[in-house]
Amino acid sequence: MAECGIKEILTGNYVMEGAGVKLKRVFGFHDTSLTDPFLLFDHFGSKNPDDYIKGFPWHPHRGIETVTYMLNGRVEHGDSLGNKGVIGPGDVQWMTAGSGIVHQEMPEHAPDYLSGFQLWVNLPAENKMSVPKYRDISSENIPVYSADGIQAKVISGNFKGVAGASDDISGSPMYADISLTAGKDITIDIPDGYKAFCYLYKGSILTGFDKRSISSDAMIIFDMGPGVSVSAVDDSSFIFFAGRPLNEPVAWRGPIVMNTAEELDTAFNELSEGTFIKHRLK
Repeated sequence: MAECGIKEILTGNYVMEGAGVKLKRVFGFHDTSLTDPFLLFDHFGSKNPDDYIKGFPWHPHRGIETVTYMLNGRVEHGDSLGNKGVIGPGDVQWMTAGSGIVHQEMPEHAPDYLSGFQLWVNLPAENKMSVPKYRDISSENIPVYSADGIQAKVISGNFKGVAGASDDISGSPMYADISLTAGKDITIDIPDGYKAFCYLYKGSILTGFDKRSISSDAMIIFDMGPGVSVSAVDDSSFIFFAGRPLNEPVAWRGPIVMNTAEELDTAFNELSEGTFIKHRLK
């Protein structure tokens, strides 16, 4: 099988978000054509509670999905649909903002350290104003692919015949947390027409047709192609995700992503007028 080449490698920058959360923004708020259909990827985490404890108080979203995956620590969630919950190590929160949702994400004080990832997935124009959905996926409900020295927690999509925990996601993206022991190799098939990404958060690997050496923490954006091969130099773990580009115009302002400037103006006017939320808990 022909391997995908490496299009670009990103290492990101530290930013402050929410009420004062320090995190690494690996990509986001730039030319979205490079990462389409994904908009933003954050790696958050610290041993110092001052870096995260103020959290992300109530704020709106429209036109996107947010995927939060925890490695360590716990985050409490609440939203305008009446959903409440806490996600801990290995848990996932997949939220479809659709026509509009207001929510908050508040980290709890961790005894050692808190860490995880958040991915923003763009919604196609036809789904921008869809009914919001909220999914709490506990770690024990995430299917796992296991082989000698290989483990993959399959959150969405299909990985070597293992179907992901969530199958009602717009665009059917692939999302998995993959761990390899040193010296192990894996080949990952990419659905036709999908763009693939790999965020290495532990260890070092060789990947791409030129077997380029990559160390954590780095995001690899692959060229389009049928598959990716990864060889672990050390015990390594990475988030692997892939999706079909939307190739649609993007109008983006803060937490709201639409297709036109007029749609953005409408959204922010509705926020001011109190008509932003189209669906509420009955």
